[in-house]
Amino acid sequence: MDINWKIKELTPEEQSAAERLSAELEISSVAGRILAGRGIRTAAEARSYIRPSLDSLHDPFLMQSMGAAVDRLCRAIDTHERIMVYGDYDVDGTTAVALMYSFLKTQTDNLLYYIPDRYTEGYGISTKGIDTAKEKGCTLVIALDCGIKSVEKMEYANSIGVDFIICDHHTPGEVIPAAIAVLNMKRADCQYPYKELSGCGVGFKLVQAYAQRRGIPPTEIYRLLPLLAMSIASDIVPLTGENRVLAFYGLRALNAAPSVGIRAIMKMAGIEGKTVTMSDLVYKIGPRINAAGRIKSGSEAVRLLITDDEQAALRFAQDIDSYNQDRRDYDSKTTDEALAQLEKDPMNSSKFTTVVFSPEWHKGVVGIAASRLTETFYRPTIVLTAGEDDIISGSARSVSDFDIYTAIDSCRDLLTNFGGHKFAAGLSMHKADLPEFKRRFENYVASHITLAQQAPTLEIEAEVELSDMNWKMYKILQCLEPFGPGNERPLFLCRNLINNRNTRAVSDGKHLHLDLTDRIVAMEGIAFGLGDKAEYLQNGNSIDVCFYLEENSFRGRTTLQMNAQDIK
Repeated sequence: MDINWKIKELTPEEQSAAERLSAELEISSVAGRILAGRGIRTAAEARSYIRPSLDSLHDPFLMQSMGAAVDRLCRAIDTHERIMVYGDYDVDGTTAVALMYSFLKTQTDNLLYYIPDRYTEGYGISTKGIDTAKEKGCTLVIALDCGIKSVEKMEYANSIGVDFIICDHHTPGEVIPAAIAVLNMKRADCQYPYKELSGCGVGFKLVQAYAQRRGIPPTEIYRLLPLLAMSIASDIVPLTGENRVLAFYGLRALNAAPSVGIRAIMKMAGIEGKTVTMSDLVYKIGPRINAAGRIKSGSEAVRLLITDDEQAALRFAQDIDSYNQDRRDYDSKTTDEALAQLEKDPMNSSKFTTVVFSPEWHKGVVGIAASRLTETFYRPTIVLTAGEDDIISGSARSVSDFDIYTAIDSCRDLLTNFGGHKFAAGLSMHKADLPEFKRRFENYVASHITLAQQAPTLEIEAEVELSDMNWKMYKILQCLEPFGPGNERPLFLCRNLINNRNTRAVSDGKHLHLDLTDRIVAMEGIAFGLGDKAEYLQNGNSIDVCFYLEENSFRGRTTLQMNAQDIK
């Protein structure tokens, strides 16, 4: 599949700022360009960006209905009411529950947590969850990472005397649920300055507000930031503003003193004793936490994250690691069967969408399978499996900048339920409506997707010379971490490179060990999946390389290398 390369263009204002930053900070023009492209205009702003401060966090009481939420929480704790902490079964939800529960247990012992079952209750606040709260004597429920569209469920909860504080970050509907307080910075009437918090982040703001009201030192709640960093990484929220500050200090705290539960999952992931990065949270820790909710129960992830017992933590982590292996097996089987299904469709290659269904697929992995198929065909994708009665349900994944939520919304009359955002969504429908849904979904995408959205695009930070890629540049890049959406790892382009001495295919020809030169400077590197380019380079031909600059340690020697993402 061809990949588009797009070099970031600076506005005249950004270009002027880049030149000014290069001069004032005594850094290269490339480094100045990177800073300016992140909205930095002055040396003072650069220093603030490089050294984020927790003092820059916004006042939580700026969030609509925060005062009411804290009033109700204080009353519940003062009168020793039983409180239920309720959350979604994914990483964002389970870390949010672990964070809230861990904090509240320092304030009250009349506390329990609840994670709905993915298969019997589905996403969000369930009737069973409300009934369980009533049966357990809970008069207050704090719902995390869900609830913003639970209008009817709130009416039911109110009718049986169960109060709710909702902490959510998903897009609200036309009607705000009638809870005691609904904390969501995306509410039209909310003036909170930063709009991109995770669900766990909204829960943290409630904890922060309560701590302010009670005079609890901020250091007491900052110990919870590793959980918030896990949420920010796994929920793919922008690493800008408050999220960047919270992730920065969350990673720092996690590496300095991980909790018993987090240390156990690090051991299972093979990164115990190593410096954990955002990438580790996304690809090694997050999937294991997610696997509990996909295969067994999200409550097992919470149990691990809140325990103080080292032996129990290792047992819980081993269980979750086994769920993750099961998840991989289901994922592989589902993806293979979906690909086989598509190979039998003579029209597949001419379509703008992928929609596949099998009643045999595991509901917990259809979202992952949708992501795999999106990577393979690079088009909006929906994977569906059997639900209850004649209902089928599944997950949708999108491609570069195409709004799949709007595409699904155009077929809403065929759906029994749906929700999500621009890049991912969930949906349900009657099985009999699937053929018509596929037809209308295909037609909508075909008439709205642009040519640029039909192929993956690499956003290149700057075109550089190999001489620019030195240790000083690498240290500047480290200062920009943590990387993620909105603060992407800088991707560089270097043109007209040739084989220096030792470019060769490795790993049975699958990958490419690079040893390249621009005839002045040489640099080594790796290009995964591009082993077929070895002969071309060995024959003396030149290439353009799109790459990340990274550190490589091998046999006691540490060097800089390029991690090539594409070669032309």
